[in-house]
Amino acid sequence: MKNSSQAIASLFVALVSGVLFGMGMMISGMVDPHRVIGFLDITGAWDPSLMFVMGGALAVFMPIYLLVIKKRNAPVCSERFSLSNNRVIDKKLVGGAALFGLGWGIAGICPGPAVTSISGMNPSMLVFIAAMLLGMVIANLAVNKYEKAKPEKVGAPAGS
Repeated sequence: MKNSSQAIASLFVALVSGVLFGMGMMISGMVDPHRVIGFLDITGAWDPSLMFVMGGALAVFMPIYLLVIKKRNAPVCSERFSLSNNRVIDKKLVGGAALFGLGWGIAGICPGPAVTSISGMNPSMLVFIAAMLLGMVIANLAVNKYEKAKPEKVGAPAGS
């Protein structure tokens, strides 16, 4: 368990990282649904400007990753990395990814920029965030119901 100074340092790092990330998204225009749709519309009036934003982010991140982060045995504010052991591509993963992509395509904005744009008090973004949170609750309830209804896996019958 973290002591109080480690917990405060962890919260401070999260706060600074979030503020920098949000400011970068606002300044670059990644919170503008029209720009995002323009970037995704490769067969129409394609707007490649977000490609330069992503390229710039990678140009800053990659040297830091290769020189600092990759060499670390543990994250800055934790004792160990928390990585998923799941390597299975199943219906749940593919279905969730498809729904995420569908929502992103219809709204023209990813959840990260949507959360960032809350600061502008745009009513459509507030509705989007509320709908996104409602969707997360409904999906969680559906997955829990499905998991409970699924028959338990039982070992092979004796003598087989």
